[in-house]
Amino acid sequence: MDYMRLGASGLKVSRVCLGMMSYGDPAKQEWALPEERAKPIVRRAVEAGVTFFDTADIYSDGQSEVVTGNLLRELFPRREDYVLATKVYFPMGRGRNDRGLSRKHILAAIDDSLRRLGTDYVDLYQIHRWDDETPIEETMEALHDVVKAGKVRYLGASSMWAWQFAKAQRVAGEHGWTRFTSMQPHYNLLYREEEREMLPLCADQGVGVIPWSPLARGVLARAGTAETTTRTGSDPRIDYLYEADNDRLVLDRVAQVARERDLPAAQIALAWVMAQPGITAPIVGATRDGHVDDAVAAVGVSLSEKELAFLAEPYRPREVRF
Repeated sequence: MDYMRLGASGLKVSRVCLGMMSYGDPAKQEWALPEERAKPIVRRAVEAGVTFFDTADIYSDGQSEVVTGNLLRELFPRREDYVLATKVYFPMGRGRNDRGLSRKHILAAIDDSLRRLGTDYVDLYQIHRWDDETPIEETMEALHDVVKAGKVRYLGASSMWAWQFAKAQRVAGEHGWTRFTSMQPHYNLLYREEEREMLPLCADQGVGVIPWSPLARGVLARAGTAETTTRTGSDPRIDYLYEADNDRLVLDRVAQVARERDLPAAQIALAWVMAQPGITAPIVGATRDGHVDDAVAAVGVSLSEKELAFLAEPYRPREVRF
């Protein structure tokens, strides 16, 4: 396993981040694994050197945080040995203030997340989306306050427009508040719209990039096969985010390079993401041992410039999808 600094910060993270959305309550999301089934998979990642783990309060209505906290406390001897990330924004109750990025919700949400995770602090606290109903000044000051309270070490953001991210960073800088250390965008071989503005912005500002869905919710991992999974038929966002006809040429090329290299398609697709400038650690979900093995092996896969260009060439611009 390789390790990198997260952006311009001093925080060191593993080159692979294990996405914990796959673990929680199957009653909430059909393809989620309960704790007892998740444990051997997370253990395999830990033994392979993964030290970076990403979840969110909304995943399985909080149950993912519970499972994440339980497993990491058991699998690591010290809290300082791993980097724990979670997120805030989406509704966590029926109340009008149980959502968004208001001061009221952020201060309540971080305490709820810490309780579910069973820890005193989160290494990386991320805003899951932009909140049009809350002034960004209110959000950034509240986030700064949770950092100063010792409940959060670093701040991050997830999918939004580049101008919104730039505005948030400017507001924080003007007031002496904590700026975002990382950006978690949607980015993979089938979705590259972030290359227009967000990725160059992050590179310019020294912000670490930790892409979500680097395997396009498993679509890229199944390139060249007719395999289906529980998630294939139960995750409506697959059809929302990706377009079968438009993606076919890219998938065919992933399958071709995989055959030529005698490697799984997942390793090829992940290696391509890791080879892109500014990428710190793709967030990879795993519901079986092989998923972990492919993610870890991809760190050591070096694609040639010709292969990188071959894989990228068929891409066509598409509608922005958060």
